[in-house]
Amino acid sequence: MASSETCPVCRTAEIVCGKWTLLLVRDLAEGCSRFCELERSLAGISPRTLSLRLRALEDEGIVARHTFPEVPPRVEYALTEKGQALLPIIDDMRAYGEQWLGDGSRSGCAERIDTDALAVA
Repeated sequence: MASSETCPVCRTAEIVCGKWTLLLVRDLAEGCSRFCELERSLAGISPRTLSLRLRALEDEGIVARHTFPEVPPRVEYALTEKGQALLPIIDDMRAYGEQWLGDGSRSGCAERIDTDALAVA
């Protein structure tokens, strides 16, 4: 049996299975977002948790943080190439949920992510 240090499934799960992590990636698939926009789109997440999740995703190279030299400071978050590579996983999870778990409605969930359009942008 593979240990978690060498198993790619275990390593990926360690990164993306934290609460809110995949939802953050899903929301950032739409493009750059500010902290307050992410907080609004993820109803129920605390500012502290959002901050910790964003920092962890930054540390993993999944999210890039851009600070603008303005007063007051403006910070935007965006997916890196490594983060965009997670989008097919999210699309597969959406398809699985629609087929096996849901009633077919997409309420509260973004449409399929157009990964081809993101690659061009």
